[in-house]
Amino acid sequence: MAISPTGTASASAVGSQRLTGTLGAGSIVFMVVAAASPLTVIGGAAPLGILLGNGPGYPSMYAVAGLILLLFSVGLSAMSRVVPRPGAFFTYVGYGLGRKQGLGAAFLALLTYTTIQVAVYGYLGFSLNLALTNLGLPELPWWLYALAMIAFVGVLGYRHIELSSKVLGVLLVAEIGIVLVLAAVVMATGGAEGLSAAPFTPVNIFSGAPGVGLMMAIAGFIGFEATAIFRDEAKDPEKTIPRATYAAVLLIGLFYTFGGWALVMAWGPSQVVQAAAEDPGAMIVVTAANYLGSAGAIAINVLLLTSLFACVLSFHNVITRYQHSMAAAGTMPQLLADVHPRHLSPHKSSLAQTITATVLIVAFALLRMDPVLQVFTWLSGIATLAIVVLMAQTCLAVVAYFGRHSELTGGPWRTRIAPVLALVGLLAAGAVIVAYFPMLVGGGWGLSLALMATIPLTMAAGLLRGRYLERQDGAAYARITDAIAG
Repeated sequence: MAISPTGTASASAVGSQRLTGTLGAGSIVFMVVAAASPLTVIGGAAPLGILLGNGPGYPSMYAVAGLILLLFSVGLSAMSRVVPRPGAFFTYVGYGLGRKQGLGAAFLALLTYTTIQVAVYGYLGFSLNLALTNLGLPELPWWLYALAMIAFVGVLGYRHIELSSKVLGVLLVAEIGIVLVLAAVVMATGGAEGLSAAPFTPVNIFSGAPGVGLMMAIAGFIGFEATAIFRDEAKDPEKTIPRATYAAVLLIGLFYTFGGWALVMAWGPSQVVQAAAEDPGAMIVVTAANYLGSAGAIAINVLLLTSLFACVLSFHNVITRYQHSMAAAGTMPQLLADVHPRHLSPHKSSLAQTITATVLIVAFALLRMDPVLQVFTWLSGIATLAIVVLMAQTCLAVVAYFGRHSELTGGPWRTRIAPVLALVGLLAAGAVIVAYFPMLVGGGWGLSLALMATIPLTMAAGLLRGRYLERQDGAAYARITDAIAG
């Protein structure tokens, strides 16, 4: 990458390393909502939230989490308007709290998205093996299916982002559609005990372990905040990115809350915990069989698999663009910043991420780790806590940045009040996640502390990298917050 004497990218460099596209708000929303894997959350996480969290009051936790993240989106959108860079957490924390802190956030973001993606690969490999075995096919190791999915995702990720957005759009419409059909039938039949607002009453909201419920609800939102990463590929980023951010969190929050309510109504507030306890993994399939018949159960089974696939494809696109952004800023190998001349994609970054996922899955297979009880639960636990830490840092960065730049318009609500309220909510959620981390990962405090330690260690690695660049490569250090932009 050619650098001018001022430390900025030259025109030729920008031309070869800039991502371009015409993504509208709808396409970006499809990708980030697909990362949230809505059917997997309703079919897989919601039964566990009902069982381990606050029972029939669990759907209310989605509303609480949605409110916290909507407040967070206010500050995120304010930054996206005044900082024309595609690095999201990486860039915003760098502008608000300093370059080294920004690089620490970048490293932590890569840890977050990589762990959640590989966690889902493990779960997807297990689920594919189970589904095909039930159809009479011979049983194969879960990791073979996971590696096959990595290869498929790698092909899509190598090509232009429009192809991924179309695939994700089709899969997302299908999985949301089946849940809405199921909910409509539940409402039409009156559910098991009649329709009511029982999940939103105080007696149910505060029953059981609402802290666990909130923790699991926040985990279901991972990925919505990635809208800013697609800035360079958006049609009109100053309008598209804020619209996509608000639309994503509202759609996810409303869908989760409504889908969770329908699930409770399908079994009845007094019976739903018992139904979840019998077999939480099969609860959504049994519910579909009860209300939609065998065809509905089969459709749910198939769409649960495609939902997991959509999730890993979306996170692949997010990670490759994070790496591209960091490479363009000189903090990762420069080849990761290259853009394919025909596909206009960060193809080398995509290949690097495909290799990373492959190596991790092979390593877990050699260690004979269980794909669900270890790969999925351990890595998703790390990602859940890490994303809360990242968003809390971003809230601080918004307040700090606008505090130093009072000449920028935005108003106190967007630049101070909403970010501070979001920060309070995120800190409370973070404390709950730490307290219940052993339950989340299914192990004791020794394992939990070891897994949680990856978060400060990763941030420290980013800070040390920033310090090294500050001393050894001043031009690269100056570019930490200047990822390629239009």
